[in-house]
Amino acid sequence: MRSTQAIGRLTADPPRRPPAVAGPHDPAEPAASGGARAVDEDVPGAVGRELRELLDDRLAGCHGLDPVFARDVAERTARFTRRGGRRIRPRLLWWSLRACGGGDPALVRVALRTAAALELLQTCALVHDDLMDQAATRRGGPALHADVTEQYAGTAPGPAAQRLGASTAVLAGDLALAWADDVLAGLLLDPGLPRDTVHRLHEVWRVLRTEMVAGQYLDVRGQALSSGTPARSIRAACLKSALYTVERPLQLGAVLAGADDATTGTLRRAGRCAGLAFQLRDDLDDLFADPRATGKPSGGDVREGTPTYPLAVARALATAAGDRHALGVLDHAMGRAGLTDGELAGVRETVVRTGARDHVEARIARLNRRCLRHLGEAALEPGAAGRLRGLLAEITGTAGQVPEPAAPRAAALAAAGTEAGR
Repeated sequence: MRSTQAIGRLTADPPRRPPAVAGPHDPAEPAASGGARAVDEDVPGAVGRELRELLDDRLAGCHGLDPVFARDVAERTARFTRRGGRRIRPRLLWWSLRACGGGDPALVRVALRTAAALELLQTCALVHDDLMDQAATRRGGPALHADVTEQYAGTAPGPAAQRLGASTAVLAGDLALAWADDVLAGLLLDPGLPRDTVHRLHEVWRVLRTEMVAGQYLDVRGQALSSGTPARSIRAACLKSALYTVERPLQLGAVLAGADDATTGTLRRAGRCAGLAFQLRDDLDDLFADPRATGKPSGGDVREGTPTYPLAVARALATAAGDRHALGVLDHAMGRAGLTDGELAGVRETVVRTGARDHVEARIARLNRRCLRHLGEAALEPGAAGRLRGLLAEITGTAGQVPEPAAPRAAALAAAGTEAGR
């Protein structure tokens, strides 16, 4: 893989762009018929259309194999993927590509296909994550393993139905991963994609999948050992979210656009800061946000015994202060599946009273500022860069706090390229 270390310089040269490639479908089809401008207006919708087309094709093949497998596993996998969430990773990929000057019609199709692969990879991660955490709900509906268990509860003994639900979730996640790899393989085999782009795309995808598994392992290990320092919690958050959720999607967009190593590296650094802030915000939301907004019950991390950064910081601060009451609250609550609402309220009060919540909020703000500084170092298309800044602020929970670049830098960026809509 080419070096992606940023050198932090501003260049007036526009990012190099790969030549147009023949997409796997007719470019006049709906998902790409309006070109980059149409996708700009509704990135989730464009990715959703790409997924529907792709999944319809996969489901037809699965029904040909066996109708029961298709109904119980393949259709559930497809429904979960189509239901989607905020489509964060595809949106990051898209606006990174646009900020780096990408937008040729054939490149639009390649980007949407890569984004669809990311969503399938996310399906794999979430289905497996819910099983490992024994979470009952996801995205406002039943988790996949819970749904299968309920389906067969009346026809199989309780333990057997639960085992079937768990096994189906494993297979569904594997199927989503296989479909994601199929999509990438199709792109990498396209003879029209530049060799350098193929190499860089494959390398990012290879590393991305391993990082995702490593982050998940650190997460479940922390649950099993019921311990975790702030440093270990940050390491898990970096692998599980900073890299997988933000940095790598930004890198994929830059690679597809043909961005140089300096620009790609700068976007990666910005993404790592924003990705870590994203995970810390998610950790706080697990404790403090309305479940109707998050789509999952409050306090899941506490009940599962996951030593997230806010909880690890609360423990460290309580230990340093000799606060035995706070330590007792945390020790009693962590890993207790039957935690009551009152006991969870006690954990929240402890995180606030020890100063852990303020500490985490301050760190999120610092990470956001660093992210913006990194973005300001890259020669990006100004209009798309603004959309990217807004998206990063959205996922880190700092929307409304995102300043525009300073006037001299903004002028320099404007001179380096054109608006993304061109």
